[in-house]
Amino acid sequence: MTYPADLPPAPSPGAILESALYADNLDAAAAFYGNVMGLPEVIRVEGRHIFYRVGAGILLIFNPAATVEGSSNPKLPVPPHGAHGPGHLCFSATADELDQWRHRLQAAGHPIEADFQWPNGARSIYFRDPAGNSIEIAEPRLWFDEE
Repeated sequence: MTYPADLPPAPSPGAILESALYADNLDAAAAFYGNVMGLPEVIRVEGRHIFYRVGAGILLIFNPAATVEGSSNPKLPVPPHGAHGPGHLCFSATADELDQWRHRLQAAGHPIEADFQWPNGARSIYFRDPAGNSIEIAEPRLWFDEE
């Protein structure tokens, strides 16, 4: 697609407000994100979605079979959406917290798939949620200069 050269200036988004992952089994997702990851649940609609607070943002966990049909509430006309296959999400943590996360995840039966340092020295750990999504926890300096 080609866009017109004379588009008005784009305002800069301030942050990512919400991010979505998809899971066929919302009960397994709730056990993982609520119990293992310790995220506070914001809202749940049985069979459709569970939303969690993560700092200043929200993590949306959707059942892809339910969201492909879109909203049934005419006051909230959310269009159909969804994804198939594993997604990816990265949480932020300090170096000390990464070690704590590694031990907690392993104790909960979630093996670490990778634990390494990027060329800039930032460390990441990777593991899977029950739906097979690739979850990463990394030091913020992966993307941002530390002050």
